[in-house]
This record gives sequence, C-alpha cells and structure tokens, in this order.
Amino acid sequence: MAKKRRKRRKKMSTGKKAAIIALIILLLFAIATVIVIMNWKDIVHKAEDILPSAFTYPTEYEEYVTKYGTEYNVEPALIYAVIKTESSFKPKAVSNVGARGLMQLMEEAFTWLKYRMGDQRDITFDSMFDPQTNIQYGTYYLSFLLEHYDNNMDLAAAAYHGGIGTVDGWLEQGIVDKNNVDVDKIPQTNDKTAEYVRRIRKAYNKYKEILKEKKIIKE
Repeated sequence: MAKKRRKRRKKMSTGKKAAIIALIILLLFAIATVIVIMNWKDIVHKAEDILPSAFTYPTEYEEYVTKYGTEYNVEPALIYAVIKTESSFKPKAVSNVGARGLMQLMEEAFTWLKYRMGDQRDITFDSMFDPQTNIQYGTYYLSFLLEHYDNNMDLAAAAYHGGIGTVDGWLEQGIVDKNNVDVDKIPQTNDKTAEYVRRIRKAYNKYKEILKEKKIIKE
C-alpha cells in the first residue's frame, strides 16, 4: 500500500510539473504575441525600407491609375499612395466599418460620388470590388478634396480618412494652418488620422521616386 501511495504521489508531482511548464510556455507565447502586435507597424515600416520597392510599393493597375489620374487631374503617386495605405492593393478588401475595395470607399461615399459624377451606369456598391470602378471613384473623390483644399495634399488626405467636416472644423478653429499644415497639431483624438497623413506622405514621396524611375512621370 505504501508503495502504491508513493507511486501516486510521484505521478501527481510529475503531472503538476508538466502543467506548470505548459503554463509557463503559454505565458511566454502570449507575451511574445503582445510584443509582436505592439511592434508590427515598426516591423512593417522597417521592411519597407529594406525590401525592394517592387515588393513594398507595387504599381499594379497602372492603366487605370494613369487614365483616371489624367481625367481628374490627380497625381498617380497620390493615387498609388492611397491604394497602398488603404488596402495594400487588395481589391476585395473590406474594413471593419464596411469600406470596400482598393481605395476603401464607404457606401455613403459611393452613393454621393455616383450622383455627383452623374454616373448613369447600372452599378451598385458591389462595384467597389472592381479595380477599375473603385480607382475611378476614389480618384474622383481625391480630385474633389484637392479642389476643396486648394490642392493641399495633407488636408485632402486627412479628409479622405477623417471626413471633410472634421478637417473643416480644424481650419475654422485655427487648430491647423491651411497654409502650413503641421500634422503634430492634429488633435490627439484624431491620432489615427494624423498617422494616416504621415503614411500617405511617405508613400507619396516613395511613389514619386518609383514613377520617375519608370519614366511614368517627368522630373
């Protein structure tokens, strides 16, 4: 009987050790996951600086970008910057708030743009998954915002992300200077919009270089 008890105790002791080890491994894995999630943006940004441009700054859909950029007087570099920042070139992308396609347009924006453009085609919000239609609508929207903000790319980008009413409010209250936009002056409550403008700036400058190299735009 004593031997059986000792064996049982030994088995229980071994089982407890295994459970503790398993728990430690799970905790370490959880900590590592949190670290990766917290630093994923830094990892992505560093990768963009190291990897070849073809991988991190693609120039897909060149035909549509050139066509609608010319038609609506929007720089191809800005169109590409928005596509990269919004969807990373995924035509079927859907955001957590329902924005669709390459340039991530909401249904309300699609309906308003269709009316403003006088688009008589029998298309619906589902058409935002079509690269050509999405780029057409997104580029037209950029042209509208650029005109509204006197060709100020930073303000247009901020409005594309955070809404015209929000940006107009900053200007009316003097929070942001229209003639000298300082992204750091954007209220902390809109920190995602500030980060969005920074990302657009970075992508825009990079695409300017790439498109010059490809001789798509002139010096």
